[in-house]
Amino acid sequence: MKNLAVLGSTGSIGTQTLDVVRSHPELFHISVLAANSSDEKLEAQIRAFEPELAVLSDEHAYARLKERYHGKTRLAGGRQAFIDAAAVPEVDVVVTSMMGFAGLEPTMKALEAKKDIALANKETLVVAGELVTRRAKEQGVHILPVDSEHCAFFQCLQGERLETVEKLLLTCSGGPFRGKKRADLAHVTVAQVLDHPTWNMGKKITVDSATLVNKGLEVIEAKWLYGVRYPQIQVVVHPQSIVHSMVAFHDGAVIAQLGAPDMRLPIQYALTYPERQPSDFPRLDFWNMQDLTFEKPDTETFRGLKFAYEAGEMGGTAPCVFNAANEVAVGAFLKGAIHFLDIYDIIEQTMLARETILGPTLEELFEEDRWARAYASKLLER
Repeated sequence: MKNLAVLGSTGSIGTQTLDVVRSHPELFHISVLAANSSDEKLEAQIRAFEPELAVLSDEHAYARLKERYHGKTRLAGGRQAFIDAAAVPEVDVVVTSMMGFAGLEPTMKALEAKKDIALANKETLVVAGELVTRRAKEQGVHILPVDSEHCAFFQCLQGERLETVEKLLLTCSGGPFRGKKRADLAHVTVAQVLDHPTWNMGKKITVDSATLVNKGLEVIEAKWLYGVRYPQIQVVVHPQSIVHSMVAFHDGAVIAQLGAPDMRLPIQYALTYPERQPSDFPRLDFWNMQDLTFEKPDTETFRGLKFAYEAGEMGGTAPCVFNAANEVAVGAFLKGAIHFLDIYDIIEQTMLARETILGPTLEELFEEDRWARAYASKLLER
């Protein structure tokens, strides 16, 4: 039985991780649950799974929960408690499903404690891929991808040598505005952006899907997970979200991983690898399946993907600045403070304003993140 710490347990990936655990109580025990501020949701999870430790990084949410809950689960509150939750001795695997740059410190803490990582927090590799992958190798621990696309690559590459890979074909749903042009997007609403045609995700990642920033983040993540060059990563728009990604080899063969668009499948694979366990997840019916279509992404309209490639090729602190500016811009959009297309302008202006540091330390990355957030926030005031 594996002991799990689920960081970001009340979010979309976290709750689906707990669904997988419910389906296999003989395989998993929840040792740690950690969330940001959703104290009522966390309390329900505590009562369902009875972990040894539950953490809320928001001090006010922690105070509310502590006043209500008096069971056997130990409670802790504050940002440092959230980070420390990644290193609880009894834990075997840390599921990093929290959102954004905030996932970097807990992930590094887990690596220092020699914990295997089920990685759903792509920003960790985006901003600090070189540092994270090097430390994982030094510590002898595994980083198992939870994103459906990267889990697909992982499965397609089983038994293959990386030097035989010609391209990673990274599929992309295209989001809710596939086929639209800039003029069509000038006044789209938050509700329209959040109406994703295929996936049910959190708000931030759904906006990132609409801008194609999310796919850009996955491009950078793929570079660090699989050690390929950026020209070897080709994004392919596939609106049906049935082919989760493909690997093209230098002999001309292409191996694809297919499945219903259900995040529980890659989550379960990451947690049970190298074994495959039975599930009741939806199955594909190939006799009744609709056509599968593939398109080239429109990077002139959806500039988030282009910016990500540029940041990735620049290397160093550029992806960190790219990510921070996007997080600020998306937050402002969700609050109604800016228009959808303004997200791209804020990212571009922030990236252009900062000189890249190559080979940054962890401390330098934190400083770049702070600088980029401050700069992007000032752009919102104009």
